[in-house]
Amino acid sequence: MAILHKGPARSDQALLQGLRRRLVPLSGTGDHHDPLLQLIGPARFALLGEASHGTREFYRERIRITQRLITEHGCTAIAVEADWPDAWRVNRYVRGLSDDPDADAALSGFQRFPAWMWRNTEVRDFVEWLRDYNTGRGSQAQVGFYGIDLYSLFTSMQAVLAYLDRTDPEAARRARARYACFDHAREDSQAYGYGASYGLTPSCEDEAVQQLRDLNRTALAMQSTRGLEHDEAFFAQQNARLVRNAEEYYRTMFRGRVSSWNLRDSHMVETLQALDRHLGEDGARPRFVVWAHNSHLGDASATEMGEIGEWNVGQLVRERYRAESVLVGFSTHRGWVTAASDWDDPPQRKRVRDGLPGSWEDVLHQTGTERFLLRLRDEEELRQLAGPRRLQRAIGVIYRPETERHSHYFETRLADQFDALIHIDETSALEPLDKGQVWSTGEPPETYPSGV
Repeated sequence: MAILHKGPARSDQALLQGLRRRLVPLSGTGDHHDPLLQLIGPARFALLGEASHGTREFYRERIRITQRLITEHGCTAIAVEADWPDAWRVNRYVRGLSDDPDADAALSGFQRFPAWMWRNTEVRDFVEWLRDYNTGRGSQAQVGFYGIDLYSLFTSMQAVLAYLDRTDPEAARRARARYACFDHAREDSQAYGYGASYGLTPSCEDEAVQQLRDLNRTALAMQSTRGLEHDEAFFAQQNARLVRNAEEYYRTMFRGRVSSWNLRDSHMVETLQALDRHLGEDGARPRFVVWAHNSHLGDASATEMGEIGEWNVGQLVRERYRAESVLVGFSTHRGWVTAASDWDDPPQRKRVRDGLPGSWEDVLHQTGTERFLLRLRDEEELRQLAGPRRLQRAIGVIYRPETERHSHYFETRLADQFDALIHIDETSALEPLDKGQVWSTGEPPETYPSGV
């Protein structure tokens, strides 16, 4: 049992009592998710978050929940915070359409930092499970794996050209001429954005838009087709959409955080909607599980981010699909995480500090329960108690413990941010497939160098 802080405020005492009455302990064995699955019910969009990109337990719990949503609730698509072309390679593997010999090879497209988000042992094992599940099922009954992020500007261009080379050489020639506008950036997306933003190099916005229009017409002409040919046309169309949106994103990122963040999350939702239309063309209504960070999937309007004008996937999905969506967050108090110290640095095993006093992590720790579920939707007493804002931690692919308050905390109203939350008090680091010496060694213990 956890040791409680001495003398919490009266409001904290009431919150703790309410949490203890309402929490549902979780065993950690994978068969304890019935209350959450009842909450998700017939919803078509189950958004499963994570408080960091490098925590093994978050991945493991999401996978267990997803497996049950697939086998018991008819989930038909998994949409993840990953690049579209790299995830499509995994999609082809799990549907028996690729030459990759195993999941490790299917995940080898994830080379861009942070590769460990998807090239890790938990995802590898899940990809093999998904392939086994799909084996012997018709294409309409198979579950797909899709990326909804927009960082793959140049990779998506190459995918468009490869598709057109196979299907329409004249269209491929036109596409090459348009995409040649980006050549000066030498496949450096940020260099393109910087130059175009400040007028140092030409903007390629018009060329990206023209190419997307061409692929939209191609996709429209193929609406009557089905099967692999139709899927490949959709793949190319989505890559062209990504090029158009990523071009704007990289131009905007040098003007301010809010605009670029909103463009990115709008693209994610646009991709979900495109997948919904594509997978539903046979009349069935697809059901999605979405994996992304809490900062994307928790409703931004319930956070201080919303006050500065940011929106996110969770907020937009709630607004557009309402009762058809369920937002699930994850939380931890302490442990270890796989993260880098700076962008493009190698991953390290880093110690996660105890949640700051008074933060949501601290309050959830004080319940004294190691693993539990909180159902926030339709729990009016708990919603009232959890309504005021508190600090919440968010660890992305970079973790800087020395500036943790400034770098990793923001204020949020938990009861409005999520429909449910899973708290795991102490967690461990995600294991990359390509660990390297830095990850294996990890950072020195907190007592270094004194040993105290």
